[in-house]
Amino acid sequence: MSKYVAFLRGINVGGHKKVKMEDLRKTFMSTGFENVKTLLASGNVLFEAPKTAENSLVQQIGKMLEKTFGFEIGVIIRSIDGLQKLADQNPFQGIEVTPKTRLYITFLSDKPNSSLKIPYQSPDGNFKILSATNSEVFSVLIVTPNSRSVDLMNVLEKEYGRKITTRNWNTIEKILKAAE
Repeated sequence: MSKYVAFLRGINVGGHKKVKMEDLRKTFMSTGFENVKTLLASGNVLFEAPKTAENSLVQQIGKMLEKTFGFEIGVIIRSIDGLQKLADQNPFQGIEVTPKTRLYITFLSDKPNSSLKIPYQSPDGNFKILSATNSEVFSVLIVTPNSRSVDLMNVLEKEYGRKITTRNWNTIEKILKAAE
């Protein structure tokens, strides 16, 4: 069995697409996945399954969620081993973290077709994209009265499309700890 995490896009945000984490856990277990755990209400599901292509899991889980909850939920799958490799690379090395600093990773479901010059910095300097691969984007937001995470999401969606989902780096660290 291999360990995976499903990142669900757009549930429990602003009162829309409400999904209880216990219902989500039960749904994953009813499909035959093992050691299912949910983490935070933003749609992070750890589970074990026979080693298979992540795209196959995305299709299976997406259909299962729509059937169970009655609406489409975007799904991006990553292996725990892959997440650990990302963490080991220390993608935010050299960034001074203050109480106003937010470190983000955006997971892409499709190979990007972006022409954005990386590293990127917003005109006000509060949002930076440090690096991007074919499957992830690493960014930093400095929270000020004029800069919000919603603005960050708009830049990312414009450049990388809507089939993405973003998590705070703290969430990734919690997922890796829970997967131990």
